[in-house]
Amino acid sequence: MPLTIDEIIENFSFIDDWEERYRYVIELGRELTDLPQEAMNAQNKVEGCVSQVWLTTTISGDSNNPTLTFEGDSDAHIVKGLVAIALATFSGKTAREILDTDADAIFDQIGLRDHLTPQRSNGLSAMIGRIKSDAKKALG
Repeated sequence: MPLTIDEIIENFSFIDDWEERYRYVIELGRELTDLPQEAMNAQNKVEGCVSQVWLTTTISGDSNNPTLTFEGDSDAHIVKGLVAIALATFSGKTAREILDTDADAIFDQIGLRDHLTPQRSNGLSAMIGRIKSDAKKALG
């Protein structure tokens, strides 16, 4: 079963060394279920990422405040770990919860943004933007 974002934040709090933290991010990515090849298409590709990143969105439940479930994948180890963290943050939440979530605060709490290259940071922002955009669309 995937970890929750609270469990990931707690695990980060026990790791002081950034080399170890990167290894943990890579490990989170390894635990993600790979997307099927047919889902790795132009429609699911996240624009704005240097690495290849794909996100699929499934909408279910109440049409006034639907629940969104995300799956994702990347061709780069650290980025796939960032996908795992984004999924732990947003997947399985209602559209309103997604829109109300301050992802920057979560990533600042982990200390992640300070240790990502500008390209990875931009890619993470693009991923979050796509997730929030899907939540807005789901609300109509």
